[in-house]
Amino acid sequence: MRFVQKNAGFSGKRVLIYIYHPVVPREKEENKIASPLNFNPMVQVETSQLTAECEAWRQTLRQYREEFTQDKTKLQLAVSRSLSKDQLQDVEHLHNQFHIQLINIHDLKQAIKAHDRKIGYERREQNGQLNEETVADHENLFSQYQSLELTLQNVREEFNLFLSRTQN
Repeated sequence: MRFVQKNAGFSGKRVLIYIYHPVVPREKEENKIASPLNFNPMVQVETSQLTAECEAWRQTLRQYREEFTQDKTKLQLAVSRSLSKDQLQDVEHLHNQFHIQLINIHDLKQAIKAHDRKIGYERREQNGQLNEETVADHENLFSQYQSLELTLQNVREEFNLFLSRTQN
C-alpha cells in the first residue's frame, strides 16, 4: 500500500498534514496505480488543537455577547436624553444591529459547538482521524468566525462613535 502525503497551510501558524490512504485492489499491487478517485478521505490532524480553537472562538463570541448586551442597555439610556432626528435614526439602526448581531453570535456559537462535538466523535470512533469534510468544515467555520468578528468590531466602532457624539 502506498501513501500520498500533502502539506497545506491553514489558520496562520498551524500546518495541517493530510495523509490519504488509497484503496488498492488486492490483485497484483505492483502493477496497479491507485486512482485518486479511490482515496478514502481520512485526515490526520491534531484534533486537540482544533478543539482548542473551537473553544477560543466560542469564548470570544461569549465576550461579544456580553458586550453587546451591555451596549443595548447603554443605548436605551442614550434615548432618555434629548436627541435629534438623525440621532434617533442612529439609535434605531444600532438597536437593530445589536439584535441581528446577537442572533449571529448565537447561531455561530451553536455551529461551532456542534462541530466540536463532531470532532470529538470522529476522534473517538476513528482513532484520532477526521474526515476531510470535517477539516473543511473547520476551515469554513474559521472563515465565518473571522467575518463575523470583523462585523462585530465595525458595530462596536459605530456605537462608540455614536456615544461620543451624543455625550457632547
